Amino acid sequence: MPRRGLLIILSSPSGAGKSTLAKRLRAWDDTLRFSVSATTRAPRAGEVDGQDYYFVSHDGFDEIVTKGEMLEHAEVFGNKYGSPQAPVQQAIESGRDVLFDIDWQGALQINNSSLAENVLSIFILPPSMTELKRRLISRGQDGEDVIAGRMQKSMDEINHWGEYDFVLINDDVDATAEDLKTIISAERLRRNRQPHLLEHVRNLQSQFGELS
Repeated sequence: MPRRGLLIILSSPSGAGKSTLAKRLRAWDDTLRFSVSATTRAPRAGEVDGQDYYFVSHDGFDEIVTKGEMLEHAEVFGNKYGSPQAPVQQAIESGRDVLFDIDWQGALQINNSSLAENVLSIFILPPSMTELKRRLISRGQDGEDVIAGRMQKSMDEINHWGEYDFVLINDDVDATAEDLKTIISAERLRRNRQPHLLEHVRNLQSQFGELS
């Protein structure tokens, strides 16, 4: 029997390196799949339905939520985003791990869902707020007002660090990536994630009886 898969939640304030670390994890283990979100926004050039996002109407999205078939969902700048439960459940039941790149609110919703027992949640902290601001500025994408807003939102996100199973300070991306691999590898080996162990122990007991 395959082990039951994990719902691996990565959360962090913007600029703490979460996206880079997620890419490192997928390069380390190509069986690790990203959860494909549903969204009401229009597809952008090159985006593929079912691969980048599940593109749905507002009414269709609301219907999924009403039926209780969305693990987590939120509205951002007038568009709705969420994680459909069915493909995630299918993946973990077949022993595949699913990676979520979501904020603390999404993590809380999943932790309150029927799949909560499969969650491994990890929060990524920046080494300092000065370094976080430097990273946001170095992107060259936002003005001062936007960066100030992102810094405030980052602090709001950081205030929820204590709600996660593991918390890592990303002051060295290589070292942090290795720590993530160690955490995931250990979690995969938990007794309750290896259904074959019971049968193996019974076989050992049977063999012991035959040898006695």
